[in-house]
Amino acid sequence: MDIVIIGTGNSATILGKKLKQAGHQILQVFGRNAAKASELAYELDSVSTNYSSTLNKEADLYLVAVSDNAIIQVLKELPLPFSTLVHTAGSVSKNVLKPFSKHYGVFYPLQSLKRAVSDTTDIPIVIDASDPSTRHLLQTIGRSISSMVVEADDEKRLKLHLAAVFCNNFVNHIYTLMEQYCAREGLDFHMLVPLIQETGKRLSQAAPGYSQTGPAIRRDTETLNRHLSLLDDQPYLKEIYRLFTESIQRYH
Repeated sequence: MDIVIIGTGNSATILGKKLKQAGHQILQVFGRNAAKASELAYELDSVSTNYSSTLNKEADLYLVAVSDNAIIQVLKELPLPFSTLVHTAGSVSKNVLKPFSKHYGVFYPLQSLKRAVSDTTDIPIVIDASDPSTRHLLQTIGRSISSMVVEADDEKRLKLHLAAVFCNNFVNHIYTLMEQYCAREGLDFHMLVPLIQETGKRLSQAAPGYSQTGPAIRRDTETLNRHLSLLDDQPYLKEIYRLFTESIQRYH
């Protein structure tokens, strides 16, 4: 497929690389920041522009990979009424694209994407489309870069996005808090990395509820109270500890 990428951030970079590796041609990279657009275009063996008047109008697909609140504003500047438009947002309705094209949809990578990190994982792709021909196009492109392509309407995709926030953003924030805690207490946070990796590995072998361990599920009141005492001078962490303990015990 011939593809134009609109955006220069994490999603644009990672998806652009995967699409190029799959044999698609990135005709052009459009970005408001000329330097960033040029940098990404160079990585994708493409050309760049930051002027709407020079946007390539011949692509099979226009991939709008910008921040959620910038999608509409960016498209207002780009006349593409006869093109196939998709955005990459998990929490934005496909219908925001309806005023801009007859053929539109969503191409949402269900993954935390960082351009600075070499990414070789198989990213699940969640699609939605305005019509059968667009759906077929997105299925074809999705399957060229992923073994897991699923359809989800706006409501289901939003729920997936919510689950992703819990599983990734919230969990990573816990890591951040514990890195800070370890530094404060003179501990090496990296000692916990094998434990973190093992917990993630178990998800492919058993349901997370089945793999739950620790003092909360054991109702080990003595250990729980000793931990809480350690956090007397950090009430914010103490409240989080208490909340998670109660949640684990309620579930089990």
